[in-house]
Amino acid sequence: MTDTTDLGPEDRKIVTLARSVRARNGVPEGAAVRDETGRTYAAGTVALDSLKLSALQTAVAMAVASGATSLEAAAVVSGAEAVSDADRAAVRDLGGPRTPVLLAAPDGTLRSAVAAG
Repeated sequence: MTDTTDLGPEDRKIVTLARSVRARNGVPEGAAVRDETGRTYAAGTVALDSLKLSALQTAVAMAVASGATSLEAAAVVSGAEAVSDADRAAVRDLGGPRTPVLLAAPDGTLRSAVAAG
């Protein structure tokens, strides 16, 4: 595990945003993405009877709905040990295979950093 201080300030920001969404909304996961202009989008898990999206899928959808054409980075805060294939695919669809996907524990400790591809 790595402290998030090993990250640059913009990556620390999206981890912090993801962590705050998770805590504020009481959801299993929080996520945030940064688009090609530096705008950030933060979201939590959506678990409705008719719609189920992970936090990262929701953040990517928010970016797309707001007109983003690419992603610079993504972060998810979760109790999971790895970023799911579906989450990486959502990031890859908008940001490309080299887009970094950061996974942090609920305390903000960085667990992994992988490429979306």
